[in-house]
Formats: sequence, C-alpha cells, structure tokens
Amino acid sequence: MEERFLIITPTQMVRVAVDEIVYVKADGNYCDLVLINGRKRSMTFQLHYFEDNLKRLKSSKTFIRVGRSLIVNRDYVQFIDLSGQFIIFGGKHIPKESNEARGAHEPIYTVRASREALSQLKEELESAK
Repeated sequence: MEERFLIITPTQMVRVAVDEIVYVKADGNYCDLVLINGRKRSMTFQLHYFEDNLKRLKSSKTFIRVGRSLIVNRDYVQFIDLSGQFIIFGGKHIPKESNEARGAHEPIYTVRASREALSQLKEELESAK
C-alpha cells in the first residue's frame, strides 16, 4: 500500500501519494504543492508545516529542504545548475508536456533557488550515492 500525505484545513482535505510529490515551494504564508501529474495545490501553510509533517512519514528521507523556500523530492532531481541557480526535475513518472515532442524522461519542472541552497542540495545528493 502506498504511503499517503494528508493535509487538512478548515475547508479542504487533500490526500496525496507521497511518491507523486515533486516539490513544495513557499511564497510567504502560502505554499504550492506540485505533483507529477502537473497539478499544483496552493495551500495556506508555511513551509515548516510541510517539513514537519513530511518528517513523520516512512519515506521522510526522500524529501530535502532546500534553503528557505523549497522542499524537493530527491527522486525527481535531474539537474542542478549552481551558476544559473535552478533545479530541473524529471524522471520516468513525470508526464510529457503536450505542446512539445519530448522523450518519456524529459523534465517539465524548473525551479529557481539560491546558489547556497543548491550547493547544499548537490552535496547531499552526492553523498547519498
């Protein structure tokens, strides 16, 4: 049985399979939960809410906090560019964009982050080989 992440607000309940979460990006008091199917759920939580709750999961080591505004699923990190300050997410489970002829493993998500945060992520992923 796949592990699920449950988010409950006064007006919403969201159940997400953990392996469908690509990343969570903070913007003030809101966070966008981005899934492999291209859907984005905007939630009125700060990033520490997601971080604290993801740590309670069996698959907690799958998620890495990147700087002040991002949590990533390490399984989908495909490319880190320190000079350009961005991450590209990809993998066989991320769907192709419909408007471009892409291969099955091509990325569709690119996210900006600070050089320091990306450097830490790069080091952590290198040490976990």
